[in-house]
Amino acid sequence: MTVTLDRPRTGGSPVIQRRKQSWRSTLYWIATHSLGLALGIMFTLPVILVLLTSFMASDQAMTSSFWPESWHFENFAEVFERAPMLTYMINSLLYSLLATLGILVSAVPAAYALAKLKWRGQTWAFMLVVVAMMLPPQVTVVPLFDLWVRMGLTGTLAPLIVPYFLFDAFSIFLLRQFFLTIPKDYLDAARIDGCSEFRVLTRVVVPMAKPGIAAAAMFCFLFTWNDYFGPLLYTAENRDSWTLSLAIASFRGMHHVEWNLTMAATVLTMAPAIVLFVFAQKSFVKGITFTGVKG
Repeated sequence: MTVTLDRPRTGGSPVIQRRKQSWRSTLYWIATHSLGLALGIMFTLPVILVLLTSFMASDQAMTSSFWPESWHFENFAEVFERAPMLTYMINSLLYSLLATLGILVSAVPAAYALAKLKWRGQTWAFMLVVVAMMLPPQVTVVPLFDLWVRMGLTGTLAPLIVPYFLFDAFSIFLLRQFFLTIPKDYLDAARIDGCSEFRVLTRVVVPMAKPGIAAAAMFCFLFTWNDYFGPLLYTAENRDSWTLSLAIASFRGMHHVEWNLTMAATVLTMAPAIVLFVFAQKSFVKGITFTGVKG
């Protein structure tokens, strides 16, 4: 008599099990990140389209063909031949860097006063900052433009840069919210050791608020780098003061737009902002994450 015993099923070989587990983890990752992937593709496609168009010939640009039939790397050299792009790039850097320096000089002390000091009228001052932040810029354009015309500074970068050294509502609000997350005990310990309020700000608050300050600085840099309305309003009469955003418009003719050169100039304009965001991404995200936790 022969007895046959059934072997217990082990579910396949270890290799097959690892493949199934890997496939399941991949599907799980796709399911949990599907929204992020969709948004990433949606925001990346226009950038890829601009990049591919910048390498096309003039007669192929903005047609139904998305891939260059022949690669024209000389488009970037022609951009510098058609317009003084180096001058425009220097003007954009001056505008963005000085404006960013301006918000650090003006917004950091103002935000510290609103967040960590107690004084009469503090609540009303903060409400004025919020109101100024919600006020459309078009409301103040006419009186400000008349002011700069009377001072004889139109046609220069001064009307664009100087206001950032005086007041920027969004930067003050952002930094104030971040300063509220700093424990008060550190500030009290510094005051007990004999530090003045200025030293408390520079030696204690600023080092602890580097992510928030980096986020505010990056917001200002990216806004001013991409700003078109301000340079158009104040520097349009003087081509020597144009920024890169205005330079892109110089590649448009009366009856024809050279889209390949326009896209090449656009790539040159986007590159510094993309590089800056890639290198400062951690500080930027950290600053936004901690802002608004308290207050």
